[in-house]
Amino acid sequence: MKEEKGVHRKDVMKSIKIRREDISFTKEELALKTPGIKYYSISEIMQDAKRVVERLREGKVYTGVYGIPRGGVTFGLAVARELGVSILDRPSENCLVVDDVVDSGETYYKYKEYDFACIHVKRTTPENIAKSVVWASEIEGWVIYPWEETDALEGRTDCVTRMLELIGEDPNREGLLETPARVVKSWGELYGGYNQKPEAILKTFSEGTCDEMVVLKQIEFYSMCEHHMLPFFGKISVGYIPDKAVVGISKLARLVEVFSRRLQIQERLTGQIADALIEHLKPKGVMVVCEAKHLCMVARGVGKQGYKRTLARN
Repeated sequence: MKEEKGVHRKDVMKSIKIRREDISFTKEELALKTPGIKYYSISEIMQDAKRVVERLREGKVYTGVYGIPRGGVTFGLAVARELGVSILDRPSENCLVVDDVVDSGETYYKYKEYDFACIHVKRTTPENIAKSVVWASEIEGWVIYPWEETDALEGRTDCVTRMLELIGEDPNREGLLETPARVVKSWGELYGGYNQKPEAILKTFSEGTCDEMVVLKQIEFYSMCEHHMLPFFGKISVGYIPDKAVVGISKLARLVEVFSRRLQIQERLTGQIADALIEHLKPKGVMVVCEAKHLCMVARGVGKQGYKRTLARN
């Protein structure tokens, strides 16, 4: 797929196809299905260029802008346009160096003798580095910039393909040709909890409060162990004693989904459900009981069958 180059590149990614032509979905559909993903647009980059220029040191005159290939090139063009200077082929004295994102700081240290700007820093970016660069906004999660759209999708399926090769399989045999695309698509469901917030689910009502425990028993759940990325599953029972607020009983089941559809451990899963109820309902007491079977224990390792976790909070 050809792309128009330059700052005014049009968004031509109407439909992105993965591995086989009969498995395709738009980037908007993928964004909804893939946890923690955000597609960044050219218009947002232009706005961020203005924001960065406003934050640059007052009175500093730059001879040009160097955009680090390849993430910084498009942003560099936008910043150079705002500053009224040229885009440079290589860094030079009194130039501004720009990139798309500063994460660990490895790239920043290569150019630390220059003023440095970027579109994003991450919440995990070391504080001393975040204070040393000029940035437009802070992000968490996965951002895909326009120049990464095709590569990002291919990169995810390539990871699955390489995994198949590592375990000794032939990813080109007929039964596995569509497997990488299916796996990537399944992540949206398996890890969909990252895109959900407890506060969006736990709408409370003052009418119908009582002094007895409200209990929803044996809620089926499926989660993925964060240590081996293997499933663990079972049933969770949730109970709380209302104070001034209650929620629809089905919301308790949905709350379990919010926290189970992530990489998890059973202890944290149980605690997060209880903590969310305490924070948003402020009940007199909460109890969460979780009983699960872990494939990381059953299919490998010690071969033991189950584990039960009970948590009570007042």
